[in-house]
Amino acid sequence: DRFTGPELDERLDSLRAHLSTRGHAQRAVDLIRAIASRSYTVEFPSEVMLSERVLWPSMEAEQAGMEDARFVRFVDDDGSVTYYATYTAYTGSHVSQQLLQTKDFQSFTSGPLVGQAAANKGLAVFPRRIRGRYAAMSRSDRETNTVAFADHMSIWTNTSPCQRPAEAWETLQLGNCGPPIETDAGWLVLTHGVGPMRTYSIGAILLDLDDPTRVLGRLRRPLLTPAPDEQNGYVPNVVYSCGALVHADTLVIPYGIGDSAIGIATMPLPELLAAMAQQPERPR
Repeated sequence: DRFTGPELDERLDSLRAHLSTRGHAQRAVDLIRAIASRSYTVEFPSEVMLSERVLWPSMEAEQAGMEDARFVRFVDDDGSVTYYATYTAYTGSHVSQQLLQTKDFQSFTSGPLVGQAAANKGLAVFPRRIRGRYAAMSRSDRETNTVAFADHMSIWTNTSPCQRPAEAWETLQLGNCGPPIETDAGWLVLTHGVGPMRTYSIGAILLDLDDPTRVLGRLRRPLLTPAPDEQNGYVPNVVYSCGALVHADTLVIPYGIGDSAIGIATMPLPELLAAMAQQPERPR
């Protein structure tokens, strides 16, 4: 249900008489206010062109930035389609994760993501349910790729291990580079790895369609590393992506360069899948 700030205040004020007699009432009220302060809706007039519908920070939690949005076209079990994006809200000193959703790219709602799996940056939602539940790639420990399952799109609690650093180029840290892409061979997940000199590279793993905690294959060498002319920038030695797509059997990867430029990389999807099939996951 939608409500305004004054309407919420009026309802909460009506509970004031109970705050002194119920021990946890004030904490519950504070939590409700905190959730409401991170929830909002933006609607664009229909005459505004799609390319001009720009989302700007709309609350204190994102006053310094709305970053690293990972968009996914989600098809539910009943065939309905919703576009979700997880993104990092940045105050200038603190980060938190938000969930953006829309069905028509005219009306957008944003609300907080909660739970252990959403406690860090980089939650990436799978494009459909798996065994009746929502699923997402997570990096809750800041170092490894994990998989989380949930019954509600905004609440992500426990995670299961998926991928740990195994190669030199990913030895410091692993994460995802956007929502998994479904293929006949499995879930294709682009990853980012941080290695020596804090160099960010992009790699790939292939997960089982029914059990995405099971890694079927991976690349031992990265798909993309910073080229000589990509090693400088606001953040040097970084190539990074928040999502890719498949068009006519070609994997298209938009990627950031040093937080200062954007590039596009392409690769035949069959070649990538074949390469991962030849490099199966090592036993854990």
